[in-house]
Amino acid sequence: MTDRALTVARQNRPSGATVLTVSGELDHHTAPRLARAFDETPFGPDTPLVIDLSELGYCDSTGITVLITAYQRAEATGSRLFLAGVDPHLLHVFRIVGLDQVFAFMPSVEQALDALAS
Repeated sequence: MTDRALTVARQNRPSGATVLTVSGELDHHTAPRLARAFDETPFGPDTPLVIDLSELGYCDSTGITVLITAYQRAEATGSRLFLAGVDPHLLHVFRIVGLDQVFAFMPSVEQALDALAS
């Protein structure tokens, strides 16, 4: 049996942005943990969100659905949202299913925060 560990660390930045760092495997077993983190995260025009996926080792369709739900919540509340540090293989999957037209991707958290400041 593989370890299906997923951790989500929250960091509130002085700019008002929230950075959620997602580490491990995001699948149907662990997706509820990320969904709870989004439920506990404020969304709004003054609270942009950066989801750091640079430490994500695996993501299945359930994980992608949780990310889409966060995007929908951000859109509904006027919150800006960036996905940062997305692995090239996962980015390829996002492109295949057309989600590169939905999400804003940044190579790193710092570049996402810089984009929010401009």
